[in-house]
Amino acid sequence: MKTRLFVMMFLEFFIWGAWLPLIFGYLPALKFSAELPPALFADMFQFPVLREIAHLFSEQSLILNAFPIASIIGMFFSNQFADRNFSAQRFLAFSHLVGGLSMVGLYFTTTFWPFFFLMTIHCLLYVPTISITNSIAFANMKNAQSEFGVVRLGGTIGWICAAWPFTFILVDWAKVDAAKPDGLVSWLGTVLASGLSGPELQSATRWTYVVAGIASLLLAAYSLTLPHTPPKPAASGNGPESQAWLQALRLLKHPFVLVLWIVAFIDSFVHNCYFNWTGTFLTTPAVGIQGNWVMPVMSIGQIAEILTMLILGATLKTLGWRTTMIVGVLGHAFRFAVYAFMPDQNLIILVQIVHGICYAFFFATVYIFVDEYFPKDVRTSAQGLFNVMILGLGALAANSICPWLMQSVYTKEGVTDFRGLFLVPMAASIVAALALALFFHPPKKSGEMS
Repeated sequence: MKTRLFVMMFLEFFIWGAWLPLIFGYLPALKFSAELPPALFADMFQFPVLREIAHLFSEQSLILNAFPIASIIGMFFSNQFADRNFSAQRFLAFSHLVGGLSMVGLYFTTTFWPFFFLMTIHCLLYVPTISITNSIAFANMKNAQSEFGVVRLGGTIGWICAAWPFTFILVDWAKVDAAKPDGLVSWLGTVLASGLSGPELQSATRWTYVVAGIASLLLAAYSLTLPHTPPKPAASGNGPESQAWLQALRLLKHPFVLVLWIVAFIDSFVHNCYFNWTGTFLTTPAVGIQGNWVMPVMSIGQIAEILTMLILGATLKTLGWRTTMIVGVLGHAFRFAVYAFMPDQNLIILVQIVHGICYAFFFATVYIFVDEYFPKDVRTSAQGLFNVMILGLGALAANSICPWLMQSVYTKEGVTDFRGLFLVPMAASIVAALALALFFHPPKKSGEMS
């Protein structure tokens, strides 16, 4: 059973990992705008504040924000509707069938509204499956506490493995043919060293949607082989579950909870700046990484995440909640400082390790902290409260602002000032770390909240 659930998680996160890292460089290749066309809201542009807010509604931002908006909707949909009205495995099959077809459709789509429509369908159906796969796993494990970590590891490995097919897909085959390699070893070396770059790489990125779509269709079929997991009965209208979200919100009256909630927003923003900009940055002449190696290089962070998670328990015991989180937040500042001031290829590759440390030491630690400190009857809703920031609003802010910052504010005459660009998330990380250091003071005992 653990193997079957492991495969489910592997495919679930393979899908996401296949298309996300390169979409940020692909949308400009389709000529989707990073700024709102002035003709649409001519009157709005008379006011500077409204003019800046308008960038949230550019074509690129709308597409990138399909996922965080779906995350916010999905947190309610999957908890309050999907798992109350459908058997989990059938909902998973339906979602990945339709979502997979939508993803394959993106390969053929080059105009804005069809692209936005297909991406929105995929995200609205995909996001609830993250919770649904957890439900299937927990319902079919004998000892969730000891087994879930191994099962969930399949998702991380799936994300990592999603990067590697593209070392053979995003290849300049004309260059390989011209080299006329002799023998398998020589041919393999030539292929791996002949990655696409520039416009050719951007154009070939559409293959990521085919790979993600095929994986989604495979999971749709595989879902029908999973054990039957019936829908959960709805809770009483006046029961504690119906009030859990309100109770979770009331916990923001505690200053340390409010501070952590705000820092989660900032850290999510910075985390998503990494995904928005790194893929493009790695292929610049200053760094010089071949296009077919961008996703494998970025997957180093997930490999480091696995190793970091193994030492997270010992780290929390040694450093405590606050210091561990501060290290996780400052990891972003360190990585962007290397990007800005030391754009050496070897250093850039090496610093990808920090991504795993950032995730484990902040995001994973936040989830553990919530489970430890929040009252038992509102823990699920409290996790959702932080997910609104981590998967929803933080990503929404980054995906709205990052295309505009990179393509308009820090790009002049076709040249991007990456140093100035990377100083933005670096400064935000430092502010978040200072907020934790100065204002995050949880009670010594976890049971002192109400």
